[in-house]
Amino acid sequence: MNQDDDTMYLRQAIVASQQALEAGNMPFGASLTKDGKLLWVSQNQQRTSADCTGHAEVVLVREARAALGPEATQGATVYASGEPCAMCAGAMFWAGVRRVVYAATTPDIEAALGGSSLPMRCADALVGAQPPVQVDGPMLREEAVSVLRRFGAT
Repeated sequence: MNQDDDTMYLRQAIVASQQALEAGNMPFGASLTKDGKLLWVSQNQQRTSADCTGHAEVVLVREARAALGPEATQGATVYASGEPCAMCAGAMFWAGVRRVVYAATTPDIEAALGGSSLPMRCADALVGAQPPVQVDGPMLREEAVSVLRRFGAT
């Protein structure tokens, strides 16, 4: 992927984070690409589904694999509006995702949202993974952080 593609797909994840917030959920979104094509976009559903595992990246893996088949995530890239937590990093690894690009950092998320925190960084959760998962970010950090800050204002 080139920088322009990364920007475009990451912005779609940030738009999904705004939609999640408007739906009453935590402000996170994620998009899935493979072979230069957008395959799926999902948003956090923790509150509306009463599912504590309804993080945007987990929802993305579940929905995309159910709709498109398990091969959809094999070798794919996930763009996340916020740095994926350890749970999401694990879900993406087991789904065969090989690259993660995120916008807001874990410290950004903690500063904007407060509350409970699992401060393991995505790259730390995936260090030594075999096969490896490339983790890139932050990118478009301020765009994503501005959505996170809106959550605190609601």
